[in-house]
Amino acid sequence: MKYLKVIAFTHKQIELKELGKLVICQENLTEKLKQVQSEFQIPEIFYLATCNRVEFVLATSQVVDKEFTQKFINALNIGICSHYMGTFLDGVSIYSEQDALNHLLRTSCSLESLIVGEKEILAQVRKAYECCKEAGLTGDYLRMVMARVVKTAKEVYTDTHISRKPISVVSLAYRKLKDLKLCSNARILIIGAGETNRNISKYLQKHKFSNFSVFNRTLSKAEELAKELNGEAFTLDELKNYNKGFDAIITCTSATQPIITPEIYATLLNGETNKKTIVDLAIPNDTDPVVLAQFSVNFIEVHSLNELAKSNLKERYDELVHAERIIETNIQEFLPVLKQRQVEVAMNQVPVKIKEIRRKAVNSVFADEIGALDPQSREVLEKIMDYMEKKYISVPMVMAKEILVNNCN
Repeated sequence: MKYLKVIAFTHKQIELKELGKLVICQENLTEKLKQVQSEFQIPEIFYLATCNRVEFVLATSQVVDKEFTQKFINALNIGICSHYMGTFLDGVSIYSEQDALNHLLRTSCSLESLIVGEKEILAQVRKAYECCKEAGLTGDYLRMVMARVVKTAKEVYTDTHISRKPISVVSLAYRKLKDLKLCSNARILIIGAGETNRNISKYLQKHKFSNFSVFNRTLSKAEELAKELNGEAFTLDELKNYNKGFDAIITCTSATQPIITPEIYATLLNGETNKKTIVDLAIPNDTDPVVLAQFSVNFIEVHSLNELAKSNLKERYDELVHAERIIETNIQEFLPVLKQRQVEVAMNQVPVKIKEIRRKAVNSVFADEIGALDPQSREVLEKIMDYMEKKYISVPMVMAKEILVNNCN
């Protein structure tokens, strides 16, 4: 496990509003990760960003500490000033080796989530990994780690009651929205067509809400969600000209600057003066703080769900103990499997090296002597070398496997 490292910035040590400054725009993600991968000579890397965490998972033999983290974040060139850099370095959690694996397993099982028991985190981890895998940023090592992460999470969700009546950020947000008693034909603007908004839209549709307008940077994705909701689709740019009024806004985008500015909000009101509702599940928030200061708004955000999350944690304590046992078992099972795989990968080079030695012996070191042999002698020599080559390839592989088996018993 000496290669596995995790740099984690989470809601536990860092304010959610500040955490948003570490979010990398999806459009630049691959480019920035490839840049730091090359600069720091990191063999494998993937990046995870959710509503309450930003993490970098690395496969590297080098030491990862706060000094490395500062250089790493600076190299990403995401505009972190010295003040916030100090905040992030004070709050960063760095995991190495088995601790890193334990952290990843706990994260995928929601034990590190704001809402313990929510299943969305596993899908988010898998999606983050697949994105980086498709970009060529990961390899065999993280492939094995992720396979164990998924296996463990599925066991926890299947064999415990940790996700019974799941209370996710989305469901908690819907509960608060429901408490406001909006009528079923309330005009709802959905800003962003990502996973979070799709999930909360399902709640709304299930409870008979029917008047939706969907805005997204990519029109095709807005149209896809709007079709499911029997609503209208618009590009994000059209938001500033929308004048049909609204009762509630649900927003969650990956934008690093506010989407709902005072000017846009005034346009959206279209002269209406009654109190509106904004559900902002983005990190950083999509809503400009000035909007909340200038207008009367029922505002629901991730940060406001903290108390409900704490209550949820207390109720599920017994299930946490069971889940942690499953995690520990998987760690102990995985370590010898990983060692065996590392030996297999290393042993793949044995045949190549032996063939190189043979070629050098025949064509260089003993070329003159072999050239002086008669055909029959050369044939016997070839048979001897073939025999020895096969033995030299098989013997170390068999011995390595025996050592692994003996060490695991």
